[in-house]
Amino acid sequence: MNRIKTIILALPLLCASTILAQDGSTAYNFLNHTSSSRIYGLGGVNITTIEDDVSITDQNPALLGPEMTMQTVVNYMRYVGDSNFAGLKFAHSAGERAAWSAGIQYFGYGNMTHTDEGGNILGEFSAKDVVFSGSYAHDITDRLRGGIAVKYVYSSYEEYTAMALATDLGINYYDPDRDLSLSLVVANLGGQIKKFNESYDRLPIDVRIGWTQSFGSLPLRFSVTAWNLTKWSLPYYDGGDGSVGSEPKIKDSFSSNLFRHLIFGLDFVPNDRFYLALGYNYKTRTDMNTYSRSFVSGFSLGAGLNVKRFGIGLALAQPHTGATTFMVNLNLNLADILN
Repeated sequence: MNRIKTIILALPLLCASTILAQDGSTAYNFLNHTSSSRIYGLGGVNITTIEDDVSITDQNPALLGPEMTMQTVVNYMRYVGDSNFAGLKFAHSAGERAAWSAGIQYFGYGNMTHTDEGGNILGEFSAKDVVFSGSYAHDITDRLRGGIAVKYVYSSYEEYTAMALATDLGINYYDPDRDLSLSLVVANLGGQIKKFNESYDRLPIDVRIGWTQSFGSLPLRFSVTAWNLTKWSLPYYDGGDGSVGSEPKIKDSFSSNLFRHLIFGLDFVPNDRFYLALGYNYKTRTDMNTYSRSFVSGFSLGAGLNVKRFGIGLALAQPHTGATTFMVNLNLNLADILN
């Protein structure tokens, strides 16, 4: 309990320090990619969804709880190009007010052509990232929970390897009477412990604030997540309409920056066995602006079904016409299976 209280008291200072630290580009952006089909369906980033589902805790360690004991989730995603992501996570209670989890996540980017400086083809090589994680969460009060996650990152690109350590700190307030959830997360604190070559790469340190709430008797929950809060200005290039003479223009207006910091999600939850999720990520839509963006770019859709011993979740998105991404989760309750 004292450790969790220390984390809570340190969060404002950590938020300030991360904002001051963001003066350059970052690497390891795969750390921001969710392994949860439900979260991917809600726009890709969500730190406030309250569910008995251990997969959602990669967004906020404070969402982990003893109610998830003996849960195991397996995830797979077919991403852009030849990229394939997969992972495994297990959670267990630590008394009546705490829980821990451990997991591994693999990011494979397929085979790439290996050339020398003159462009001569030497063969092929593969590139991959692997993340080993451990999390702990504790109930501070009946409505307040704090959590911490530690991630060890191993990267291998051709003959080069690198290692890094990252930490997520989170706190969540949940009022079951109003179905109101509020969260604050400081993500990816840390740095490299082994560089690729002579280059030092920063981690994508971030501060995130989230809100989720249902309204009345409607089986709908609305979420807003603010992220990338370490930097206000997030300009992007508008590629124009493709006509002759049309040139890309930098967009850096107040409204553009505001919405590139926000992700919107809507859950339809008629009961505890089924859900539909819809998300909108304006940053994804504008990031794809200079490519062959599809009409549904920025939108994502998810669905899930739970039965007694397992649950399955699916999510789908099409950032641009050349890439349709697909994710599946299988959640197993080992306590029910063993019994």
